[in-house]
Amino acid sequence: MGSKERYHWQSHNVKQSGVDDMVLLSKITEEAIVENLKKRYLDDYIFTYIGSVLISVNPFKQMPYFTDREIEIYQGAAQYENPPHIYALTDNMYRNMMIDAENQCVIISGESGAGKTVAAKYIMGYISKVSGGGSKVQHVKDIILQSNPLLEAFGNAKTVRNNNSSRFGKYVEIQFSRGGEPDGGKISNFLLEKSRVVSQNESERNFHIYYQLLEGASPEQVENLGIADPTYYFYLNQSGTYKVDGTDDKKEFNETMNAMQVIGITAEIQLMVLQIIAGILHLGNISFTEVGNYAKVENEAHLAFPAFLLGINEMKLREKVTSRKMDSKWGGKTESINMTLNVEQAGYTRDALSKALYARLFDYLVDAVNKAMQKPYEEYSIGVLDIYGFEIFQKNGFEQFCINFVNEKLQQIFIELTLKAEQEEYVQEGIKWTPIQYFNNKIVCDLIENKLNPPGIMSVLDDVCATMHATGEGADSTLLQKLQAAVGGHEHFNSWNQGFIIHHYAGKVSYDVNGFCERNRDVLFTDLIELMQTSEFPFIQMLFPENLQNEKKGRPTTASMKIKKQANDLVSKLMKCTPHYIRCIKPNETKRPKDWEESRVKHQVEYLGLKENIRVRRAGFAYRRAFPKFIQRYAILTPETWPYWRGDERQGALHLLRSVNIDTDQYQMGKTKVFVKNPESLFLLEEMRERKFDKFARTIQKAWRKYIARRKYEQMREEASSILYNFKERRRNSINRNFVGDYLGIEDRPELRQFVGKRERIDFADSITKFDRRFKGIKRDLILSSKHIYLIGREKVKKGPEKGQIKEILKRKIEIQNITAVSMSTRQDDFVVLHEPEYDSLLESIFKTEFVSLLCKRTEELKHQKLQLKFSDSIQFKIKKEGWGGGGTRNLIFSRGQGEMVVIKPAGKTLNISIGDGLPKNSKPTRKGVVVQSRGFTQSPPNRAAPRPPPGQCRNGAPRFPQNNQMKQDQTYSRPVKGPRISTISSEMPSLPKQGATTKARRTTNMDANMEFMKVPDQGVAG
Repeated sequence: MGSKERYHWQSHNVKQSGVDDMVLLSKITEEAIVENLKKRYLDDYIFTYIGSVLISVNPFKQMPYFTDREIEIYQGAAQYENPPHIYALTDNMYRNMMIDAENQCVIISGESGAGKTVAAKYIMGYISKVSGGGSKVQHVKDIILQSNPLLEAFGNAKTVRNNNSSRFGKYVEIQFSRGGEPDGGKISNFLLEKSRVVSQNESERNFHIYYQLLEGASPEQVENLGIADPTYYFYLNQSGTYKVDGTDDKKEFNETMNAMQVIGITAEIQLMVLQIIAGILHLGNISFTEVGNYAKVENEAHLAFPAFLLGINEMKLREKVTSRKMDSKWGGKTESINMTLNVEQAGYTRDALSKALYARLFDYLVDAVNKAMQKPYEEYSIGVLDIYGFEIFQKNGFEQFCINFVNEKLQQIFIELTLKAEQEEYVQEGIKWTPIQYFNNKIVCDLIENKLNPPGIMSVLDDVCATMHATGEGADSTLLQKLQAAVGGHEHFNSWNQGFIIHHYAGKVSYDVNGFCERNRDVLFTDLIELMQTSEFPFIQMLFPENLQNEKKGRPTTASMKIKKQANDLVSKLMKCTPHYIRCIKPNETKRPKDWEESRVKHQVEYLGLKENIRVRRAGFAYRRAFPKFIQRYAILTPETWPYWRGDERQGALHLLRSVNIDTDQYQMGKTKVFVKNPESLFLLEEMRERKFDKFARTIQKAWRKYIARRKYEQMREEASSILYNFKERRRNSINRNFVGDYLGIEDRPELRQFVGKRERIDFADSITKFDRRFKGIKRDLILSSKHIYLIGREKVKKGPEKGQIKEILKRKIEIQNITAVSMSTRQDDFVVLHEPEYDSLLESIFKTEFVSLLCKRTEELKHQKLQLKFSDSIQFKIKKEGWGGGGTRNLIFSRGQGEMVVIKPAGKTLNISIGDGLPKNSKPTRKGVVVQSRGFTQSPPNRAAPRPPPGQCRNGAPRFPQNNQMKQDQTYSRPVKGPRISTISSEMPSLPKQGATTKARRTTNMDANMEFMKVPDQGVAG
C-alpha cells in the first residue's frame, strides 16, 4: 500500500456522511444539526465535533472502532487528521496536560441513558493504554480500571430509561507524574440514590450488586447468607423486574469480586461486604402489624437472619425498629423516654437503617479505592466527570430534584466557559466581535440555591425541615405553601396541587413534594447508631464511628445542604482545570440501535445549546495564548526568538506567526493574548516545532550512533563470530565486516515500515532470496524486529484504480518464539534454514552471520533459552502443504566446489550446492583486518595503502558475479529464477524497488544513505 495513506476504519470505500465538524454546516439551524447527526448515526458514525466539543450519540450497540488499532491511529495525531472520536479528545487532553503543565478535565453531560458512563470508561481505557510506566504505575492503572465494575455494581441500577444508569455521581481524578505516567488518583462521589435500596418504580431494579449476589453466590455463601429467590425479598419484589436484557449477573458478580481483590480489599472484608448486602435484604423482610395503634413485628422469625448477619442482638433489633428514644426537656431537666412507633414510623425506621448501612458501605468502597491509589503530593491531573443525567419521569421526587440541580450547575459551567466567558474575553482583549445571544441558566440555579433575597427552594426546604417535627404530609404541604410565598412569582417556577414545576434548561419538570421533607432531613436516629455500634463485627462498628456523647446539638445537616456544597465544590474544582466537553445525546427511548426519534433529539439539541455553541465557535477563535507562553512554546522556530526573545512580547508573537506564513485573517492580536482562528493553523505551528526538534534530535542521534558504532562494532563482530566458531567456514571478505543492521533504509521506506508494529524495534533489514518447494529463488525483503521476522514481496495490482502498479505485500510473518532451530552448512555459503512447527523457510543472505546472531539474541530474550543451531552438510527441511497434496520434505546436500561462487543444481527433492573452501572454521575477526588462522602463523596487514578492489568485485569486497548469471533488473518478485544456477546473491546490498524507480537507481542511493554515518574502516569489511 502507498506510504502516505492513512489506514483507518473510516477512510476507505465509505461514503461521506454529513460533516465531521458542525462548524462547517452551510445552515446553522436546529433542523440542520439534527439532520447531520441523523445521517451520521444511521451510518454508524456516533461522534461529531463542534470545534473542540465532542457530540456523542448513543448507538445502543457495540461499535467496532474501539480497538488497539484506533488507539495507535489517534495517539499523537492532530484532531483534523482522523474522523471524530473520543480517543482524539482524550489524546488532545493528555498532550495539553504535558505541553502546558496544566490540569485538565472532561465534563460528560447528557440525559440518563445517553452513554455518559461508557464514554468515561473509554477515556480511562485510552489513558491507561497510551501512558507509560513500570509496575507501580501499572498497579495504579489496574485500580483505576477496576474501580469501574466495582462502583457500577454498588452504584448503578436499571431504570425505565437506562439499563445501567449511574445512581450516583463521580469525579475521577487521574494523577500523573511530570513524565506523564499515572501514579495516583482520587474519586469523589456525590449523592448516592439511597431511596432505591428500599423501593423502586415499576420496571426498575435495585442496585446491580443484589442481583449479582443472588446469581453468583457459591453454595456455601447461599447457605451462610440465607440467599433465596429475588421474589422472596421485599426490597427486590416491589418493581416485579429481576433480569436485564444483555446482562449476565453471574459473570458480573465474579468481575466485582475480582475488582475488590485488585483494589486490595482482603478476603475477610469482602465477606463482610456481602454479609451487609444480604443483611439489608433480610432487614427489608421485617414487616409490621398494628396492635392498638402501635407497630409490632409481624413475624419474629424474620429478625433472626438480619441480626445474625449484622452481628447484633435479635431482641435489641426488634426494640429499635418499633420504638425510639426521645429527649424531653421539662423545667431545665432533660429526660429520655421511649416512644413506641406506629406501623408507618416503624417501616420508616427499618428503611432508614437499611439506607444508612448501604450508603456507608458505598462510601467505604470509594475510600478503599482512594487509599489504594493515593499520592502524597499532586503534580498533574486529568479529571473525568461522570454524573447522573438529567431526569424527567412521570413521578419526580426529591432525588430527581437534586440530580437535575447538579445538571443545571454543569450546564452553567458550559455556558460560562464556552459562551459567556469567551465572548467577554474577546471584548476585554479588543478583538472585533459581534455578540451572540444565548440563554443563561444562572437564573434557574439561583432559584434553587439562593440563600436570601429571595430565598431559593433549598433554603425554604431546610427551614421547613428545621421547624417541623412531624413526618409525612404535614411538613410537605407546609413546604408547598412557603414555596408559593417565597418564589411563586418567579418566571421559572409554577406550583400545582401536588407539588411544583421548575423550568429547567432541559425543559419543564413537575416535582411531587410528597416525601421531600423526610428525604431532605436524612436523619439517622441515635438509637440505630447505638445498635450498630454493638455489632460483634469490628468492620460494621467502623462504619458507625459517631461519638454520640460529644455530638453538637445544632441544626442537623440536610441532604440539600450536602448536595449544594458538593456541587459548588465540584464547580470550583472544575474551574481550576482546562475543561473539555462531551455532550451525549440519547436518540430514542426504545434502547434499540438505528432507531431515531426526531423530536427527542431536537429537544436535546435545543436545550444543550448546540446552535449557539456552533455560532460562537464559528465566529470565534479555536486557540488563545498569553504572549509569554506563546513565545516560550514556539521560540525554537526562529533564531531571533531562540533561546529567548529580547524585544516586546507582542512583537515576538507576531514575528513567530509571520515566520510560518500564517495568513493575517487567521489570527488577531489582543492586548495580552494572541488569538488563532482555526485549529489547522495551530497544528501547522506544532508541526513546524516538531520538525525542528526532530532535526536536532536526528543530529544528536547520528553523532551518538556513530560514536557507539565505532566503539562496539568489534565486540558485535566477535560475539557473532563466536556463534560460527569451530562450526562453519568463513568468507575471506566478510569476517571483519562492520555490522550496519538496516541495509534497506527502513526510516525512509514507509511502504515497508507499515507492516511492522508501531512499537517494534527493527534490528535487521536486508534483501534476501527465498527458495520455494522447487528450489526457485524469489527475492524478498527480510525485516527482523524484536518479536517477528517479516518477509515482504512485490505484486502487480490486477484490479481497481491502481491496476498495473507494483505494491508491497506481506508474504509471511514469523513469530520469533515459534522458531525451533536454525540450520546451516559447515561451508562458506550463505544458506540458512529456519525451522518451525508448521513448515520451514530456506533463505540465502550474504549477511547471514549478523542476521543469525541477532536472531539468537532475540530468541533468548523472548524464550529465556538459547536458539538451537545445527551445522551439517546434509539438511532436511519441511515444506508448506499446498492443495490436496501433503507438505513433505526437501534436502540440501553441500559439497566442495571451486572458487567463491555457489553453484546450485536441483535434482528432484534435493538441492545440490557446491562452493570452494573458505577460511578455516576456527578463524576469528581482528582489529586491523588481521585474521588468526589455525596453520600456526599470523598474517599482518601491509604498511602500504590497500589497492583498489579489482574490477570483478563490488565496493564492499565480495565477488561480483558475471552479468549473464544475474536475474534481469526489471524482474518482479513474483517471478522465480528457473533451473540450475550460480547463486544470484549480489554483495551490493540489493533491495526491493520503490514504486516508479529502477532497481539500479535506488541501489546506489541506498548504499550512500545507509553507510554514510558508519564508513567501513578497511577494504576487506563486507559480506
